[in-house]
Amino acid sequence: MKKVLFATTALIATASMAAAEVKISGYGRFGLDYNDANDRAVNGRPSTTITSRLRLQFDMSTQTDGGVTLGARFRAQAESRDNVPGGAVFNGARFYASYGSFTLGVGNIIGAIEGMPGLYLETNSAGIGIDGAGFHSLVTNVNVTGGEFFNWDAYSSDNVGANGMEVIYKSGAFAAHLSYSTDNGAVAVDRAALHVAYTFGDWTAALGVQDSDIIGEDKTVLTVAGKLGNIGLRFAAADNDGIKKYGIYGNMDIGTASNILLFVTSEDAADAGALAQGRDNRDNTLLNPGDTGGEGESYGIHYTYDLGGGASFEAGAVRSSNDQTQVQAGVFFKF
Repeated sequence: MKKVLFATTALIATASMAAAEVKISGYGRFGLDYNDANDRAVNGRPSTTITSRLRLQFDMSTQTDGGVTLGARFRAQAESRDNVPGGAVFNGARFYASYGSFTLGVGNIIGAIEGMPGLYLETNSAGIGIDGAGFHSLVTNVNVTGGEFFNWDAYSSDNVGANGMEVIYKSGAFAAHLSYSTDNGAVAVDRAALHVAYTFGDWTAALGVQDSDIIGEDKTVLTVAGKLGNIGLRFAAADNDGIKKYGIYGNMDIGTASNILLFVTSEDAADAGALAQGRDNRDNTLLNPGDTGGEGESYGIHYTYDLGGGASFEAGAVRSSNDQTQVQAGVFFKF
């Protein structure tokens, strides 16, 4: 009976592929995470834990007689961090219509800041180590009291996302991305963002801005990324509504299977406007004794070794500007 069902399913799938396309892809990762901010006596968590993720991605598309491509994407993801196991959940769907150089997206949108070239590290986790190690490498993340991380519209893999809309344009060396979202409620909370990018030779420059009704979310971001020989270089800077942060990044292939990456970011102390909003990242204050504020430098190193077959060994360490150290190592495989 199982063989009959399988054969029937295969026939249906073959017939459907003539008009539409469904792709299933994903990746898995697992390893160890050491985080000196974790302490059983402080937050009940051991300093060394298992970190893992399994992601399945479903991409569906079809094309109309007029040449318009209609599609959607959604994911199922199971994740464990800080010794907190997680089961699989489905996220919100992103829908799109694409024609020529234009793409209109709605739902769980990518977001204009998130989609900027040169924002993330060139690693499988897009950060340091096996799961990003806090993503202190991003100039758009700042360490104010309570944290201001990922405060822009971005495609969510484990939640419903922004439920916004976006227009993406790409023609030759020029690209642009405009996004917008709003929340329900008696008073609208709007967030709009735009980036433009231009590629010249081996280099790409991008400028992004975000305007939000939420305090602390206005942003201006600049990235420049390219290559000099076999060395990849990147520079980034952001004004996060009164807190400026800068980053320098470099990576280089070693032999045929290895790559090493280094980064340094510098986060300025909050200006008077940010302090008036109650957003303080300064060291040596009542809320941030010693070096536990966000101002100062973060730096990290990442090593990748290609194991073949879509698998790799990943290891990295980061020291963040809020006096925190993380070290991670594990394996990554895609399918």
